[in-house]
Amino acid sequence: MGFLLEIIRLGLTNLRLHFMRTVLTALGIILGVAAVIAMVSLGEGSKRAAMLQIEKLGARNIIVRSVRPPEGQNQQSSGGRRSMIIRYGLTREDLAVIRDNFPGAEVVPLKEVGSQVIRGALRRTSQAFGTTPALLSAANLRVARGRYITPRDMEDEAPVAVIGADIATLYFPLEDPLGQTIRIDDRAFTVVGVLAPVGLAGGAGAALVGRDLDQDVHLPISAAETRFGDNVFRGSSGSFNASNVQVSEVYVVSPTMDRVMNDAERLKRIIDVRRDGKNDVSIKVPFELLAQAERQALTFKIVFGAVAGIALLVGGIGIMNIMLATVTERTREIGIRRALGATRRHIMLQFLVETTVISSVGGLLGIALGVGLSVGLDWAVPRLHKLPAIGDMFPSDATLPTAITGGSIILAFSFAFVTGLVFGLYPARRAAMQDPIVALRSN
Repeated sequence: MGFLLEIIRLGLTNLRLHFMRTVLTALGIILGVAAVIAMVSLGEGSKRAAMLQIEKLGARNIIVRSVRPPEGQNQQSSGGRRSMIIRYGLTREDLAVIRDNFPGAEVVPLKEVGSQVIRGALRRTSQAFGTTPALLSAANLRVARGRYITPRDMEDEAPVAVIGADIATLYFPLEDPLGQTIRIDDRAFTVVGVLAPVGLAGGAGAALVGRDLDQDVHLPISAAETRFGDNVFRGSSGSFNASNVQVSEVYVVSPTMDRVMNDAERLKRIIDVRRDGKNDVSIKVPFELLAQAERQALTFKIVFGAVAGIALLVGGIGIMNIMLATVTERTREIGIRRALGATRRHIMLQFLVETTVISSVGGLLGIALGVGLSVGLDWAVPRLHKLPAIGDMFPSDATLPTAITGGSIILAFSFAFVTGLVFGLYPARRAAMQDPIVALRSN
């Protein structure tokens, strides 16, 4: 044991005497380990961000949506101005059939109404939907202030509205929105609640719902049907378009996660039969996209890990080249040690200690650098748009989420350690196989 400690001490002393060469030798390992951790953390961060957005919509949900058909289908003309009424999508009969076939599931309808949301001089294209109180839990929404739609609102066809976070910020920047009035076209509604930010303006979640939920306005579906009917108008100078849709969306919430995919398949068959070949209804399953996100993240991890692994191999080759040069440089030293009684095993151990120390220390420094890069990217990217010179090059909502995992750190360090050990074997063996007589004659 004492002899082994002496070999380790001699190896560390030799590395310290050639400090700059040691640092440059370890640089490949440092960068390789840092690359492994940073790349895996980017892949994991992207996966978690996508999963978070999808899970916000409910992993047990199946979203059935009416889809506008291509122009020219089901159009009706009226005299005078050019007009077009396009009837498509889910009907109330479809909704009743869905409820009958899924008695154990919660079925929540949404009905799009209005062309504009108006307050004073502010106007924007309507994202107003009539719905039921059950949407709050079905879509994983939270009320930040006030309340949501109640069964009493449904019974009374109350002219009340619950607005999204962006609508509250835009229409009521300096005042409390609760109790205030907004208009959807020419109908007035009293704001009774403000939803907490959902944060699905981009990414997989936004692609799934097809809109930014923070700009929604929710009304009692009974009031929406009574005040607006089934036509949604979009007007422009000299012409107008009207869509006739009875039910815009339906959330079907399966009782358990195990039933989601089976329920989705049943629902697709029911819709196919009832729509009779019409391509005006789509079905989205967040759980299915969640699985896709996980598979995509695994692919990214494999690719990123392979690229970073190549960097580690390059670092290992660098260690081997430097140690081979070191063997040639220290040939006389090897001869003297052999003459004093050192065995080939002792010589080999000394060189292996040096390569292992280089790779281990390089691995630790690489971990620190990789963690620093991951944390730094997560912090810095959202702030790049504020920089005076290059800020315009980056969007204000730019993000680069990262997630450091213990597995990536252990994997990277283990790879670095094994790399140093493997690539140090050949130089160590070459040093040990030196003929002591020839080595002593070396200058």
